[in-house]
Amino acid sequence: MRIGLIGTGRIGTFHSGVLSRHPEVGSLVVADADPGRAAQVAELTGATAAPAVDDVFAWGVDAVVIASATSSHAELIARAARAGLPTFCEKPIALDLPGTLGALRDVEAAGTQLQLGFMRRFDAGYRAARDAVHSGRLGRLHTVRAITSDPAPPPAAYLPLSGGLYRDCLVHDFDILRWVTGREITEVYATGADGGPAMFREAGDVDTAAVLLTLDDGTLATATATRCNGAGYDVRMELAGERDQIAVGLDDRTPLTSTEPLGPPAADKPWPGFLERFAPAYEAELNAFVHVARGELANPCDGREALQALRVAEACERSRRERRPVRLDEVGDLVTI
Repeated sequence: MRIGLIGTGRIGTFHSGVLSRHPEVGSLVVADADPGRAAQVAELTGATAAPAVDDVFAWGVDAVVIASATSSHAELIARAARAGLPTFCEKPIALDLPGTLGALRDVEAAGTQLQLGFMRRFDAGYRAARDAVHSGRLGRLHTVRAITSDPAPPPAAYLPLSGGLYRDCLVHDFDILRWVTGREITEVYATGADGGPAMFREAGDVDTAAVLLTLDDGTLATATATRCNGAGYDVRMELAGERDQIAVGLDDRTPLTSTEPLGPPAADKPWPGFLERFAPAYEAELNAFVHVARGELANPCDGREALQALRVAEACERSRRERRPVRLDEVGDLVTI
């Protein structure tokens, strides 16, 4: 099959390499707002560079992978839907609910497939945690703790375009919390701190955040995130039940040092970033998409999942601003699709 890849930044370059090696992908066409960058990636990965994004659609591809700037996602999703093309898109669909709902309506009307890039669903550790919860191994789940810590802040110019820490970063935790537990989030209470670099305050964002989330069966969860974790890239989840307790993301590269005399040693090579930590998961989700596009696999993460995670992020932002708990039924719902 022939796949069109739109966007050749860091994640787009990675996707180009994966798709170029895939045995079911006979041809890969890449495009970017910067044609020179697309040409460089094409040369690096053996793809064909298109002069412009329009050419991706004009050249007769069988499916589209969107890894471009966030502001372009909704429009490109709608365009691919109208062309009848199965589409994979990096999160988010859009930074607000109206934009997200509009794109989902276009996909619904066209009857096409839209798979969202929540790669943690394809990580071996998270999948094992989901199996443990659903098998009953943990007993009644009472507490979940999710952590996402970036080793360094993104460029200042990115912050005003990111949607903020809840929508850009913690949205992954919100999605994986729902997926692993099989429960819906009903209420959030969020706060944030901006004591780091001034660029966060200038963008109206926070560099560190904490959320208390209540699930629909009463399970309590916390989710924390920071852009300033100098020890390394740290993404973990702890799940505690009446019978057992497990942890995702705890290995010899976790940037965590024990102060106990008999504790494990500090990591020699802590995870430096998301691509290194989740490389196998990124590859697995694209492999799944190829099979979705070929009609061989049910969609493992459709657009409605992204909408639900965004609703939680919106509730968190409102909670932080208004300094109060916010119920999810205050923030839109699925019936408007």
